[in-house]
Amino acid sequence: MPLTAQQKKHYRAIGHKLNPVVIVAGNGLSEGVIEETLRALEDHELIKVKFQVGDREVKKSLIPQLCQQCDAELVQTIGNIALILKHASKPKVQLSNLTRPI
Repeated sequence: MPLTAQQKKHYRAIGHKLNPVVIVAGNGLSEGVIEETLRALEDHELIKVKFQVGDREVKKSLIPQLCQQCDAELVQTIGNIALILKHASKPKVQLSNLTRPI
């Protein structure tokens, strides 16, 4: 289900202070990148992903692919950074960026 404008605003506020935890570089969306993204989403639920692929068109195609393969929602993109969200099946209160205070 797509996020509402109010939800996106809330998640962007939380994501503002976050640092990228996954970096997509020259190899694109390798199996390791997908696995690491899934692990980070399971732990933190809301993460930033940095894309260092060089070409703008490649980056624009990789972001939706990553969200689709991880079954995640794109909250925002700014430059080379994408903020993505996937609610965990069993949230970890100490690690989740959604349950920790802003």
